[in-house]
Amino acid sequence: MGSVVHTPAQPTLGLRRARGAIFGVFGINGFLFAIWVVHIPTIDRRTDITHATLGSLLLLLAAGAILGMQASGPLSDRFGSNRLVTISGALMACALLGPALSTSPAALGAALFVLGALNGSLDVSMNSQAVAVERFYGRPILSAFHALFSVGGVIGSLVGAATLTAEVPIVVSMGSAAVVGLLGIGVCRPFLLDPAADSGPGSGPVSDAGPLSSDARGRLSPRVLALGGLAFALLLSEGVANDWSTLQVAEHLQTGDGAAALAFGFFAAMMTVGRFCADRVSERFGPVAVVRYGNVIAAAGMSMVLFSNWLPLTLAGWAAFGLGLSGSIPQIFTSAGNLSA
Repeated sequence: MGSVVHTPAQPTLGLRRARGAIFGVFGINGFLFAIWVVHIPTIDRRTDITHATLGSLLLLLAAGAILGMQASGPLSDRFGSNRLVTISGALMACALLGPALSTSPAALGAALFVLGALNGSLDVSMNSQAVAVERFYGRPILSAFHALFSVGGVIGSLVGAATLTAEVPIVVSMGSAAVVGLLGIGVCRPFLLDPAADSGPGSGPVSDAGPLSSDARGRLSPRVLALGGLAFALLLSEGVANDWSTLQVAEHLQTGDGAAALAFGFFAAMMTVGRFCADRVSERFGPVAVVRYGNVIAAAGMSMVLFSNWLPLTLAGWAAFGLGLSGSIPQIFTSAGNLSA
């Protein structure tokens, strides 16, 4: 796994502001996604669907995310990742109302596909911005951006748990979250990196997506394919927590929706702790150690979830799962984003 190779330099005011703005975008994305996650049991009951049907509909969320991720590369090249962050972030906030207003499986499936596509587009474009900033800082900082996503997730899960406990109507709570998301994206927009400008100290224009290692016929190198496969497995594991943690606690332990929301909250909280520490751990022991030993911890946490019938132990399992997974994806994104740096 590669790392950033630029020599550290004193960041400019514009670069520090860009870093703060990208922190904000990651936090907003985490907040919006958490609001959806903690309302899954409520939406499940409103649409009167089986768990098998819910699982199929969540595949539409994943399919939309894959489409959004695939489209975001060419769109970033054409319009700039800063514009794509703004557009996809604002539209994702609005799309949060789709699941809240859905009363049938068909409507929910369409809403989830749109939400997934916009989230996938935002995910790639904001990470493109983050990798560009990390190049100019010349040291590992990508995990800190992902930590802000987790901070947003913790806040969203706590807000969601509170509104569910208070029996606030789902349209009101998710609609209010959408307004917060729109305002947050609007505040961050002016400070995002402009790919056409020279934002780094002596490094030339920002590149949204440099060419990945490939052979003469355009095939991706084995290293790129390996990183992609590992990223897929790790994001699939995160998706388990995103899509099923609250439902697992509500159904398996027969808890209320407010208590079930804590499962994602514990997961996101430990993701936050781990990601704030991962950059320093990676700098000290290397990115391979972060991925290898982190996933041992994640596997132990999921084992606790599977075999526990006690709420505190189950929450501890989700917390360990989050801590273990926390540092892996940022290391892979950094490595992939700098293959041609």
